[in-house]
Amino acid sequence: MGILEVLLSGVGLSMDAFAVALSTAVCMKGKLRVWHVVKVALFFGLFQALMPTIGYYLGRFFAGYVESISAWVAFVLLAVIGGKMLVEAIWHGPESDARSTDNPVDTKVLAVLAIATSIDALAVGISFAFVQGMHILPSVGLIGITTFVISAIGVVIGKKSGDLLGRKAEIAGGAILILIGLKILIEHLMG
Repeated sequence: MGILEVLLSGVGLSMDAFAVALSTAVCMKGKLRVWHVVKVALFFGLFQALMPTIGYYLGRFFAGYVESISAWVAFVLLAVIGGKMLVEAIWHGPESDARSTDNPVDTKVLAVLAIATSIDALAVGISFAFVQGMHILPSVGLIGITTFVISAIGVVIGKKSGDLLGRKAEIAGGAILILIGLKILIEHLMG
């Protein structure tokens, strides 16, 4: 597998992370700090690199099992977090700024989101295990860096749209998370 294929895999894998980073930033209160952008992007980039590494080394032993439950795990995690965002946004009156009372850059929240969006990367890692001549460390490094950059862009765009749209943006963010989870599940069931 060449560098172009790995780069395209990284871009493809990072699209869910981009959407979730954007949705996360919609909920941020106050000024966007560089550390917020770096922390969100770092979580998504690291998990997008970690999961294919795990899939690569363990995939040969657990391929059937991991593939059978991965979509369900991602769906549940994203639906719960997206549903929570929707409830919080709708619960507040229209006159209030319904930005989440939780810290969207909280380490626990980011870990759950990063795991949920990187489960498909685990399956990619499993497929990497069967590619002759695959150099896993440079490949996952490229995937992680690609996801970091794309997620950072998502945070910046999400914060700007959240500031402009307020409650409507948070409702859209929650709906996006649920739809991403549903997309992952449908692709798994149809595939």
